Amino acid sequence: MESIKKVPKATLHRYPIYLKALRKLKMEGIKRIMSRELAEYVSVESTTIRRDFSFLGNLGKQGYGYNVDDLIAIFSEQLGVNFDEKIILIGCGNLGKALLNYNHWNHVVGEIVCAFDMHPNAVKDASVPVYALQDLPKKKPAGCRIAILCISQDVQNTVDYLVSNGITGFVSFVSEHFSVPAHIMVRPIDVVSSIQEIVFEANAADQKQRYDKQHAKRGKED
Repeated sequence: MESIKKVPKATLHRYPIYLKALRKLKMEGIKRIMSRELAEYVSVESTTIRRDFSFLGNLGKQGYGYNVDDLIAIFSEQLGVNFDEKIILIGCGNLGKALLNYNHWNHVVGEIVCAFDMHPNAVKDASVPVYALQDLPKKKPAGCRIAILCISQDVQNTVDYLVSNGITGFVSFVSEHFSVPAHIMVRPIDVVSSIQEIVFEANAADQKQRYDKQHAKRGKED
């Protein structure tokens, strides 16, 4: 089987989408699926799906399609997905509470099982237990490795504290820079940068469209 490191980045980004869809299909009792059927389910062209799947070997049979259980096993192995991953959330402000309310990742990763805040008693109507940050050593679920950061104060000290208590991966919504040891993984979520990228791409598309129209007009005049 091909190493997942050889898979193009764009393809790799689609694999979790396929996996989420396949797990939902399994829950609905579907045992096999054609690429054109999966295409409608995930809004990806069937030719793209077949090409994406080809990086992982010969996964389907012509006229039969793909075995859903087999695909789930392959994607789970390649992506290193643990569907029982216990995730904690740090900071229960507006963003933190919104993420707790969303908490619908059971088809792909795991779930946020609890949250920590400097003022847990002030957090109302949370969908999971909320504990005081200083109680993290006692309340952190066994085997928990991943924390979602939604804090705006004392960031570095909080990160250091989490690392010292076994957290090795961060999904960070914080704007402040912080440092971690080399073995710690950080995935920043930067909404502003994402908007800037979209604006840049939209401007480039508009410029191309104007150029194409001008070029077409000149062609007619000639």
